[in-house]
Amino acid sequence: MLTAAHCVGSTGANTSITATAGVVDLQSTTGRVQVRSTYVYRAPGYNGNGKDWALIKLAQPINLPTLKIATTTQYNTGTFTVAGWGSATEGGSQQRYMLKATVPFVSDATCRSYSGYSGLIASDEICAGYAAGGVDTCQGDSGGPMFRRDAANAWIQVGIVSWGIGCARPNAPGVYSEVSTFAPAIASAAASL
Repeated sequence: MLTAAHCVGSTGANTSITATAGVVDLQSTTGRVQVRSTYVYRAPGYNGNGKDWALIKLAQPINLPTLKIATTTQYNTGTFTVAGWGSATEGGSQQRYMLKATVPFVSDATCRSYSGYSGLIASDEICAGYAAGGVDTCQGDSGGPMFRRDAANAWIQVGIVSWGIGCARPNAPGVYSEVSTFAPAIASAAASL
């Protein structure tokens, strides 16, 4: 299971994470699948600045559709969908129902021009959001996917919720780990797990 490095501890055995799948309502038991982790693989060299990805090995496979990961930069633009159970407002509480939203790509140059974003790592981060704010990922969404349709109209994951300044503020887009940059390392790590 792909997530953000800042959501997990260091690489090694870990049985403290529970993955929930098959539901949009966290209180629903119909169709809910819950599987414990056995191991965490955090991106080598992760130090809180970029390289914000990790894999969680689960005790057993979850027999549900999964997102393919982008392996080229072809889909790192356009309009993206983000989803999660994080706060619906800055400082708010986790949501019972999964929320989703649509956010547009923000160029690296535009993103870097915003206050607090000069440290953006263009090679491994993508910004997305509206200049006016109002729609964003928030606390509790970290590690979740940013995805869009590919040329074959299949969903493909292009980003991992990483960081931002507040939530849905004007001129403060969400920043996402660029999956295509790490795709070879992700695939290699997944094969080794």
